[in-house]
Amino acid sequence: MKRTIYILLTATALFAACVNDLDTLPLNKTEPVSEYVYGANETAYKEGLGRLYFQFVTNDLTDLQQMDGGASEVIRAFWSVQETSTDEAKCSWENDAWVRALNTNTWSEVQNDAVYAVYVRTLQGIALVNEYLRQTTPEKLQSRGVSAELARKIDGFRDEARFIRAYLYWMAIDCFGSVPFTTEESPFGGAYFPQQASRTDIFDWCVGELRYLMSEDSDLLPARSNYPRADKGSAAGLLARMYLNSEVYTGVERWEEAKEVCESIFAMGYALCPDYAALFRGDNGENMQARGEMLWAVDYSDSKTQSYGGTSYILSATLASTDITEASRPNGQRNGWAGLRVPYEFVSTYFNVSGQDYQTGAYEVADKRGEVFYIKGRSESMDGALYNFMNGWSCLKFNNIPFGQTNESFLPQSALKTFSDVDFPMIRLGEIYLIYAEACMNTGAEALALPKLRELSSRAGVEPPQQITRDFLVAERARELMWEAHRRTDLIRYGLYHTDAYLWPYKGGDSFKGQAFPEYKCLFSIPPTELATNDRLVQNPGYAR
Repeated sequence: MKRTIYILLTATALFAACVNDLDTLPLNKTEPVSEYVYGANETAYKEGLGRLYFQFVTNDLTDLQQMDGGASEVIRAFWSVQETSTDEAKCSWENDAWVRALNTNTWSEVQNDAVYAVYVRTLQGIALVNEYLRQTTPEKLQSRGVSAELARKIDGFRDEARFIRAYLYWMAIDCFGSVPFTTEESPFGGAYFPQQASRTDIFDWCVGELRYLMSEDSDLLPARSNYPRADKGSAAGLLARMYLNSEVYTGVERWEEAKEVCESIFAMGYALCPDYAALFRGDNGENMQARGEMLWAVDYSDSKTQSYGGTSYILSATLASTDITEASRPNGQRNGWAGLRVPYEFVSTYFNVSGQDYQTGAYEVADKRGEVFYIKGRSESMDGALYNFMNGWSCLKFNNIPFGQTNESFLPQSALKTFSDVDFPMIRLGEIYLIYAEACMNTGAEALALPKLRELSSRAGVEPPQQITRDFLVAERARELMWEAHRRTDLIRYGLYHTDAYLWPYKGGDSFKGQAFPEYKCLFSIPPTELATNDRLVQNPGYAR
């Protein structure tokens, strides 16, 4: 099927508001977000910006006709490739080819729906940003009679859009390496097909964008002032993450730069949420302590963002329908799809659980971050039972029940929660602490980072580390960032993803013991439909064109 995703694709006819005051924008299905929607007042410019944010939660199918709407949402797709291809999660949906391939690291150049959705959604979002920037230049605004005051506000909107584009480019180069590169200066329309830029070149370009967005020259709002929309703290957080992975992306370490950016974030006033669980509850966007840790989050609402992607996917797929009764809805969600769970080997390795009773659901764990598992009615091992949902541990880290409420107190309202109210943390301070620790370890300054790690340990209720080692960071990132879509990237950085240095159930094939798989699979293939559309694209090594 031919799809030109490098220029602006058709937009949805109507979409629900995704963040706070960014309202809906009715658009013609056959026309791009273009000049016809703009004028001299603020409303359309805010709505156009809302369309860019909504790229993260949309389940519109106008450009992915063969896919389930929820599955095509970028956060759901990115989460799937980041988690189910690792030791942190497996999916039991045996009839879905994309599931089988990710579970066992056996994908090829044949289209995988989750991988394809990440590719299309990131490049589509970039195209939408480019067009928004084309339509909001000073010259365009002046020609429409936009006031100087509104033009200054739109400058801030433009910088938010530039952050969104940088984030989408990060997703794209993390998964695919070299991808088609366009900006608002690129040719637009007609038969234009851009060339790929190298991973290094896109990395360098993103670093420049994020450095600008952090600077005083940028009109991006100050840190902690724009939740859940992007601000200078968001730009700094993404920049720290890119520096963390610089050697993978470019072959050059940038630990000093990562350390420096983290230190700038520490001066912005963010604070760890005192209770880890509150970060992932249904009211995390309203809980000011939880918000205080978020550098950027994607807003989900049961009443506004009714998609089966994002946190609705995580909530629904982590329980079976039989787990949900009139007396108990363990994570405040109405649906049980019997999909996602955690291999017991991961739980045992990183949380040191004991005393598990699969009849009552009880188990013992010292680390508070390990209190999120649901094991009632489960069997421990996935050996020979990868596609039996009841084998493995369910993870209720994301929980629609507001913080401070129990299943019993929430139950009268729970029937209303078909969709998620849990905002997805795209960047948060706990991650920045761990980036800082890794940067300090690699620059001989680990004493600077130990106090930050002790804060995480104190919140978790465990003994703090006395030194920072690579093995500690592998484990601590697994505990602190579990199911937040970091694991694949982390394992690649540590050299553990494809090699036999670290095995997990069903790694690299159908063997429960696991095995190494080819290094080229640290990148996914460029989708074959896109290669057929644009003959300027080059397939990643190891995959057939």
